Amino acid sequence: MSRMERRCWWCLPVLSCLLQIFSAHSDFYTSIGHMTDLLYTEKDLVTSLKDYITAEENKLKQVKLWAEKLDVLSATAVQDPEGFLGHPVNAFKLMKRLNTEWGDLESLVLKDTTDGFISNLTLQRKHFPTDEDQTGAAKALLRLQDTYRLDTNIISTGDLPGVTHKSPMTVEDCFELGKIAYTEVDYYHTELWMEQALKQLDEGEESTVDKVTVLDYLSYAIYQQGELGRALELTKRLLILDPEHQRANGNLKYFEFQLIKQRKAQAEEAQKTQNKGKGRTKRQTSDASKKKMRFREPVPERKMYEMLCRGEGIKLTPRRQSRLFCRYYDNHSHPRYLLSPVKQEDEWDRPYIVRYHDIISHSEIEKVKELAKPRLRRATVHDPLTGKLTTALYRVSKSAWLTAYEHPLIDQVNQRIEDLTGLEMDTAEELQVANYGVGGQYEPHFDFGRKDEPDAFKELGTGNRIATWLFYMSDVAAGGATVFPDVGAVVWPKKGTAVFWYNLFLSGEGDYSTRHAACPVLVGNKWVSNKWIHERGQEFRRPCGLNETA
Repeated sequence: MSRMERRCWWCLPVLSCLLQIFSAHSDFYTSIGHMTDLLYTEKDLVTSLKDYITAEENKLKQVKLWAEKLDVLSATAVQDPEGFLGHPVNAFKLMKRLNTEWGDLESLVLKDTTDGFISNLTLQRKHFPTDEDQTGAAKALLRLQDTYRLDTNIISTGDLPGVTHKSPMTVEDCFELGKIAYTEVDYYHTELWMEQALKQLDEGEESTVDKVTVLDYLSYAIYQQGELGRALELTKRLLILDPEHQRANGNLKYFEFQLIKQRKAQAEEAQKTQNKGKGRTKRQTSDASKKKMRFREPVPERKMYEMLCRGEGIKLTPRRQSRLFCRYYDNHSHPRYLLSPVKQEDEWDRPYIVRYHDIISHSEIEKVKELAKPRLRRATVHDPLTGKLTTALYRVSKSAWLTAYEHPLIDQVNQRIEDLTGLEMDTAEELQVANYGVGGQYEPHFDFGRKDEPDAFKELGTGNRIATWLFYMSDVAAGGATVFPDVGAVVWPKKGTAVFWYNLFLSGEGDYSTRHAACPVLVGNKWVSNKWIHERGQEFRRPCGLNETA
């Protein structure tokens, strides 16, 4: 076995296993479950790096011993060179050292101990996260910051709600986040994160990133948002640190000119407004205020969605709340649940959303995850223009489909859903298992096909999606709620439970109040699985009604 082979034999089993795992993986940031594999990869690389360090230390130890021995010997020899070499053994050993031993030392110093580590690293780098993953994770942090209204300093210190592994951000981390936002022409977040980087530098944190570079990005981002005064002040601060900075000197003159121009325009506009305001009566002002109060604009869906994710949304009135109950449910004396009914809780009244407690066990959840994890792929959505499946930035997760014939457990889960809903599962879609990534979310959407999407499920031949069953297979430390922006309903993940609602009225018309979303996961790992139940086969199980919206 060659020297190279001896160095690398230990890493081959690990590499072959990792290559199999990563060969099917991409978009790591879209699944926490897949990202866990990267931790083991990094652990293996650290082990390889430590082996390299040990080899280098052993080599240096041998060189050091050799140097110390010769240092003592040469110090003695040069005191009386002729007398020292007069001893034949000393003369022989000098010849031997210079002819043989120094050559051996040269070989030892030139010995390359990096082969094992470099070959390991090179092979594994082929399956590392890409620039897309880094950008995706950065955008996820910015999305979480906006959705949950998080202060930049709170994120930087790692002091998030529900965290168990606190991880502060360095100046380099903040700067990189700001730079990614800058590349995306997102000057608002560029400002936030460059300011945070500058703050940490001002507090004395050591960094390879200097204040001049941060101020350069920060001043430009602020200028792009129209704040000429602040941009000018930051440029002046930059020039104090680096008076020869070419771009800053150019910006200084430009900002000063633009600021004078802006102030002049503002003064003229103020004068015009003042002149117009003189002819306006108090009654007109009062009438305008009343009109504004009478016609309040509805809250935009995006704002409502984020409010609900933060737990700030609409609350049920006491009257409506009093109509929601918890009960033991056997679905009209179903044989399987007559003696052991399940726990059912009303979550919302319109649309009617129910939750089933303790409906899937921990061992069942682990088996479902085990079956799904090797198949997880980036989740897709229906493109209404092409009718085809495609990935989308508003859906950040990975999913896998499990069929009933693959494992008895999947068949049992499908049967359980059928027993409790009374709906036919033969025409339902396969069980979809989803794992959300960094800031994983699915923005507001409908599960059913609308009238403007007549071909949404045409290839299935089973009609529209009549109902949705959703298992929660993990608790989530913070975030990750399922929300219904049109009505204000919020359903929080709870491991072992499932929620159910109808997407269509008895008439077959879509219930638009079921438009829902999966909020970004702030802290934790969210696993869910869902069953989309279709119209075909339900003709006698859920007969049609004559009322279009009931």
